[in-house]
Amino acid sequence: MEYNKIIAVTGMPGLYELLSSKSDGAIVRSLDDKTTRFVASRSHNFSHLESIEVYTVRDNVNLVDVLKAMETSGEKLPDEKDGAALKAYFKKVFPDLDFDRVYSSDLKKMVKWFSVLKANEIEIKLSEPEEEAEEVEEGSPAKASVSEENPAPAKKAAKPAKESQDKKVKEEAAEEKPKAKKAAPKKKAEKEEKEEKPKKAAAKKKK
Repeated sequence: MEYNKIIAVTGMPGLYELLSSKSDGAIVRSLDDKTTRFVASRSHNFSHLESIEVYTVRDNVNLVDVLKAMETSGEKLPDEKDGAALKAYFKKVFPDLDFDRVYSSDLKKMVKWFSVLKANEIEIKLSEPEEEAEEVEEGSPAKASVSEENPAPAKKAAKPAKESQDKKVKEEAAEEKPKAKKAAPKKKAEKEEKEEKPKKAAAKKKK
C-alpha cells in the first residue's frame, strides 16, 4: 500500500485506500476495518493526503512534512481528546504551525491519521515524478521526425516518374496527330476521284 493512494473522505472517519475511480464516485477500502465500499462523489469529497497543505507562520507546508516531523521526534502521541495536550505536542514537534488557523480538530485529525498510517506500515513519503513518462515525451519528437523522413524521398521520386510518364504520353499523342493529318488528304483524293468518274461517263453519253 502506497502513501499516494491514501485519501480522506468528508463525512467519514479515518483514512481510505483508493482502489478505483468512477465518474460518479470511487471504490475505497478502509484502513481501520479493511471493508470495501463505493462512495458517491455527489455526497462526499475526496482528498489525497499528498495534496493536503498545513498553515505555518511562514509558507504553507505539505502534510507529509508534519507527519515526518512526528515520526522522527520521538515524542509520545498525545490524547486526541485533550486540546491543550495536542497543542503542546505540536509546539514541540512542529513549532512553525500557525495555531491561529490550525484548529484543535485539525491537530486531532493529524494525530489520528499518523496512528493509522503507522498501524498499516505505510511509508510516509511523496510519490516521485514519473521519469519514464518524461523520457518518452522528450523522445517522441525524434521518433516522429524519423518516421516522417521515410515517406519524403518516396514522394520526391514519385513526382519525376509521373512527369516522365505524362511526357511520354504527350510524345505518343504528338506522333499520332501528324499521321492522322497525312491520312486525311489521301481520303479526300479518293473521294474526288469517285465524284469525277460519273461526270466523265455522263459526258460520253451526251455525245
